[in-house]
Amino acid sequence: MAAGDSFYIATPIFYVNDVPHIGHAYTEVAADVLARWHRQNGDDTWLLTGTDEHGQKILRTAVANDTTPKAWADKLVKDAWLPLLETINIQNDDFIRTTDERHESAVTIFLQKLHDDGFIYSGEYEGYYCVGCEEYKQLDDLMETADGDYAGQLLCKIHSIPVEVLKERNYFFRMSEFQQRLLDLYEARPHFVQPESVRNEIIQFVKQGLDDLSISRSSFDWGIKIPWDDTHVVYVWFEALLNYITAIGYGTDDANFARRWPATQLVGKDIARGHAVIWPAMLMAADLEPPKQVFGHGWLLVGGEKMSKSKLTGIAPSQITDTFGVDAFRYYFMSAIHFGQDGSFSWEDLSARYQAELANGFGNLASRVVAMVNRYYAGVVPAPSDDTEAETRVQNVVALAVTHADAAIGRLAIDEAISSIWTIVDELNGYITVQEPWVLAKSDETRVRLGTVLYTAAEGLRALAVLLSPVIPDATAKLWEALGAAPALGQLLDQPLTDAGRWAQLAVGSTVSPLEALFPRIETPEP
Repeated sequence: MAAGDSFYIATPIFYVNDVPHIGHAYTEVAADVLARWHRQNGDDTWLLTGTDEHGQKILRTAVANDTTPKAWADKLVKDAWLPLLETINIQNDDFIRTTDERHESAVTIFLQKLHDDGFIYSGEYEGYYCVGCEEYKQLDDLMETADGDYAGQLLCKIHSIPVEVLKERNYFFRMSEFQQRLLDLYEARPHFVQPESVRNEIIQFVKQGLDDLSISRSSFDWGIKIPWDDTHVVYVWFEALLNYITAIGYGTDDANFARRWPATQLVGKDIARGHAVIWPAMLMAADLEPPKQVFGHGWLLVGGEKMSKSKLTGIAPSQITDTFGVDAFRYYFMSAIHFGQDGSFSWEDLSARYQAELANGFGNLASRVVAMVNRYYAGVVPAPSDDTEAETRVQNVVALAVTHADAAIGRLAIDEAISSIWTIVDELNGYITVQEPWVLAKSDETRVRLGTVLYTAAEGLRALAVLLSPVIPDATAKLWEALGAAPALGQLLDQPLTDAGRWAQLAVGSTVSPLEALFPRIETPEP
């Protein structure tokens, strides 16, 4: 991707019927890492996240808590969802709520256009409805159980709760008309839906045939009213999907909309169907471009099960950050799980990776190098002399890591990008072990060689600080300051990531300062 391009990335907007867990945070961090990378590369970047606040599920939750839906939503946004962004250091550009006036008014404009153009009609619908999903279900989305409280009932496979049989007169979107156009889209743009497993599932679903979509409800009133019939509110899924364009000026700010759209959209694989089928069909009906890409990442599993509050497997992000820190949270979930596949979380794996990769690997490397420059050169970065094969190898590893990491980010392969960058950590640790600067420091005859070794190590750290800043922003900011890089090079976030591999950027004579442990040892983490 050429620097200066537009990069608009959006997370799903999350239901405010409960507090966030690490599954939500996983998506947020992934979007944030991608946005930070593109932003630091000079792209015109925009990161959107937010909350979905309409629908029957939220109405019922609010009533159960003896309050109104809006008051319930306000409280959870203020007390839980906005604090989440701070807890995991998300640098979002916007936060949209579906109760925002800008969203509600733009939804009305969109609906009216589809109605005027003949894509919406009135009809009757009867089907199995899951309140948890806020959607009608096909039979293959359901399961029957012979045990427990729900014996003999049809259950939603996602929520494991009984579905309701609903029959009502609704307004319908002519989604069936877009079956072939969607299949043509998937064929023309193989990367439109990713990863491949999700793409294949979506294509098979659409090939089976699309029904028209019920897009209104008259049995409750917590939602945006249909503009031509105020006895109906818009189906929550239908209007929530529109947040991705209402937030950037659809119908109100054509210039900003043209600047931002289309978006790269990160979603959990369980909602990929809505984003890769319903959403592009809606946009086609409105004569708008489909998204740039829909990426359905895997689930976080705890004890082999998808993260769930109802099953008590939901873990609050603060339970991890309070012990291991924010950077470790971000690093662990972005590196330990192949982005796009399911990943299992365990406290043991988190603790082991923290110790081996962050404390002993990167953190110890940074502390040792800065300490040796302080000890042997009074805190001044020494001048290198002639390179040997060892220095050339370090330089090549750094250059290759930058190329591979940037390419991986382009594929949204965040874990592969970090793995590429980590080759620099491993190479520098091995380089220091072999070169033994503490031995070189014992003799005046090897003083020149010592300067080369420590400059190489410090310059490698400079590259690492730049490359890892989208992932572990706090630790890399501390390292940048300790290296004394800013006076000559400027602030860390002003360093283009694709230029990180250009060697010899750290100025000779820069003054380093003491560096506290970036990832202090944790003896007995409490889950």
